[in-house]
Amino acid sequence: MPEPHQHPFAALTPDFLLTAVEEQGFPCDGRLAALNSYENRVYQIGIEDGEPLIAKFYRPARWSDEQIAEEHAFCQELVELELPVVPPLADAAGVTLRRYQGFRFALFPRRGGRAPDLDQPDTLVTLGRTLGRIHAAGAVRPFQHRERLDSNARGHQSLALIADGFIPESLHAAYVSVAGALLEQVDAAFAASGAVSWIRTHGDCHPGNLLWREDAPNFVDFDDAAMAPAVQDLWMLLSGDRVQAELQLGELISGYEEFHDFDPRELRLIEPLRALRIVHYAAWLARRADDPAFVQAFPWFNTERYWGEHILALREQLAELAEPPLRLL
Repeated sequence: MPEPHQHPFAALTPDFLLTAVEEQGFPCDGRLAALNSYENRVYQIGIEDGEPLIAKFYRPARWSDEQIAEEHAFCQELVELELPVVPPLADAAGVTLRRYQGFRFALFPRRGGRAPDLDQPDTLVTLGRTLGRIHAAGAVRPFQHRERLDSNARGHQSLALIADGFIPESLHAAYVSVAGALLEQVDAAFAASGAVSWIRTHGDCHPGNLLWREDAPNFVDFDDAAMAPAVQDLWMLLSGDRVQAELQLGELISGYEEFHDFDPRELRLIEPLRALRIVHYAAWLARRADDPAFVQAFPWFNTERYWGEHILALREQLAELAEPPLRLL
């Protein structure tokens, strides 16, 4: 285990990782590669006479056992519906959340693939169909333990954290003013959208969590699965100017509605959800400021220049909230 002054992840030495996996009954061949992940630690580990496995070691104290169990159960539920989701492997007793010397981790089959080409209409329609099926399952019952992706958890708590301990004094008033105004507009947009449905979603459905293979998407990393409006899993697949985004949205929804109804009132939540992501991302970096991996990967964080640019991004997003929502063409 790490020394008291070290970050907990310092314990994850190559020997530690290989032993943890071997104790689960998978003899390792010594190959080990760290994959691109900051919230948790994720590794590809070679297995003797078999395909490599992906081992995800959960960040201590972030999720409860119950929250991780819901993530895993949702993935398994989708797999049983023959959806292209990469689920955690279960042991002989059906357990997917494994433990070794104080760490919790999960093992996944390695699934290759490439980033989806979101400029292709057929790709967008296929993604829409798959998300429609995922959301049809997600709407059957709610999460009991996982987060609700709303303005309190993602917005107001983030603002309070940054304002109380991170924003430089010279920018404090400007940050509180613009972030506060932004969240007022977010709250108003959610209130004006009416009684939209909150369902189980992937929660972080950006192209990096999609592996395209054999003309189909494979959805990975449900670590941020949350209760949210369905549009949360759609808006991060949009890009370009307004005209491009509306064309992309039309293709996604045309496929989506083959399997699940889409409530057009949720279109007015796209920019509010983007605003919450911007605010929350800064707070996410702040909460991880003691992690050496974050210091190395984000050396520009918590500088006066960073916060000045962040305030500018908030102002730009505030202007976006004043624009009409995207339309379904």
